[in-house]
Amino acid sequence: MKNKLILGLLFVLPIATYLIFASAKHNSLFLPILFEYQQDLPQDWQTSSGESVQLENKITILGFTGFDIAKNKGNLFNLNQKIYNKYAGFTDFQVVMVAPKGTESDIVAIFEKFKTVSEDLGGWKVVFADPEEIKTYFETLQLIGNLGEDYGTPSVVIIDKNINLRGRKGKNKAGEDEYKDSYNTISAAELHNDMTDDVKILLREYRLALKKNEARKDDFRDKIKENIEKNK
Repeated sequence: MKNKLILGLLFVLPIATYLIFASAKHNSLFLPILFEYQQDLPQDWQTSSGESVQLENKITILGFTGFDIAKNKGNLFNLNQKIYNKYAGFTDFQVVMVAPKGTESDIVAIFEKFKTVSEDLGGWKVVFADPEEIKTYFETLQLIGNLGEDYGTPSVVIIDKNINLRGRKGKNKAGEDEYKDSYNTISAAELHNDMTDDVKILLREYRLALKKNEARKDDFRDKIKENIEKNK
C-alpha cells in the first residue's frame, strides 16, 4: 500500500507542477527585469524572533505594511489567500513584509488568524525597522508609486533570486504598451490574475534553467565517461 502511494505521488506531482506552470496566461515566457541588483535587506532588520531575512537566492514578494496594521489587514489576507497559499510549497519562495518598529504585537495577532486558513506560514517573514530607514530603502526600488505617510503601501513587488525587480514591460496581448512594477493587494482580482500569472512565469523560468543545467551536467558527465573509455 505504501509503495502504491509513493508511486502515485511520483506520477501526480509532475503533472500538478506542469499544470501550474502551463496555466499562466501572460504573453511572455520570461518576466522582464525592470531594475537589476537591488539592495538586500539590512542584517539588523529582524523578525520578532530575532531572525534576519535575505532576498538573495529567493523568489520574494516584498511589501511594506506601514503603521496602520489594522487598516492593511485585509490586504495581507488577500495576499495570503491569492498568492502565498498557491506557492507555499516551493522552497525558494517567500513573502517578506517590512513593518515599522512598534507594530510587532499587531503583526503577531494577524498571523495568529492566518493559522486558521493556512497550514504552513513558514514562508511568511516580517522584519521590523525604523521608519526613516524603511523610507530610504523603499526609494532604492525606484517604483512609480510612493510610500504612504504611515510608511506603508498596499502595493507589493516581485524580487528574483539575484535581487532584480521583476514586472511587466513591453506589449501586452492586445498589443498595447504595458509597464507594471508592483501589484495592488487591495484588488483580489489583480492578485488572482496579473500577479498569479507573473509569479508562475518566474517560477517556470527558474525551473527551465534548472533543467538546462541538469542537461549540461549529464552531457559533461557523458563526455568524461567517453574519454575514460577511449583511454583504457
